[in-house]
Amino acid sequence: MPIGQVIKTYNGFYYVLEEGKELTREPELLSCRLRGRIKRVRGSVVTGDRVEYELLGDGTGVIEKRLPRKTLLHRPAVANIDQLIITFALREPDMNSLLLNRFLVLAEWSGIPEIIICFNKLDLLPNAAHDFVKPYVEAGYRVIFASAQEQKGIEEIRGLLRGRVTAFAGPSGVGKSSLLNAIDNNLSLTTGGISEKIKRGKHTTRAACLLPVASGGIVVDTPGFSAAELEQLDKEHLAEYFPEFRPLTEKCYYNTCTHSHEPDCAVKQALADGQVSQERYDAYLNILQSILDRKKVY
Repeated sequence: MPIGQVIKTYNGFYYVLEEGKELTREPELLSCRLRGRIKRVRGSVVTGDRVEYELLGDGTGVIEKRLPRKTLLHRPAVANIDQLIITFALREPDMNSLLLNRFLVLAEWSGIPEIIICFNKLDLLPNAAHDFVKPYVEAGYRVIFASAQEQKGIEEIRGLLRGRVTAFAGPSGVGKSSLLNAIDNNLSLTTGGISEKIKRGKHTTRAACLLPVASGGIVVDTPGFSAAELEQLDKEHLAEYFPEFRPLTEKCYYNTCTHSHEPDCAVKQALADGQVSQERYDAYLNILQSILDRKKVY
């Protein structure tokens, strides 16, 4: 049975590139549907998945089986990526640190091996940009400042893309598509602006799609998001998704410590000592509360 990779999904169709064929600007893709037994499982096949499929007489195909995944970013749903560049704008739209922290947790939970933060639109806030960085650098994340308009950070990002499959994810309007166009102007991705009414980005990317870049590597431009749902996480494991918390949790007096109200908590002590940032700790408490609230409902 032929094997291929899902390059994009749209309106219930899965566009598959046959294994062994090169991903080009305009690849020859096979339009496929899902076999019924797979279709019944939500999220059974997403962009980036390797699949087995059956060719039909009308020139389309039916996906019979999804092959094992290397990684899965839960939202936006993309499989088999090597790294994730989480992109937020410094201005227009203004930085939302809680949303960034929630998405970092989602990426950690997804098991993405390399997570990078890109603060875009440096040209709009050049003097105060570094005020945003400290909590994330201390947590161990690589941070890049970029400006598609001024071509800043572009070469650094190009270097990271070579030989890898990289997803770009972030809220609408932060400039993901503009960054990708600056990295490779042959991509010609549609870009949007900011809604004056709601002060949020306008959606331009409608579906996640794998794209080759001239400098080498494959990128995934993903639809913008406005929330990162984490209520399905277990409260017992939440601290694991904060890298700076991991070496501390074993030092807590209680092995069931939630690092919120318990005495003799190493995380809270590190916060008091300035070793953990208040911003990151507040994000942890916010996510913890959302998990507890969902448990009450169910």
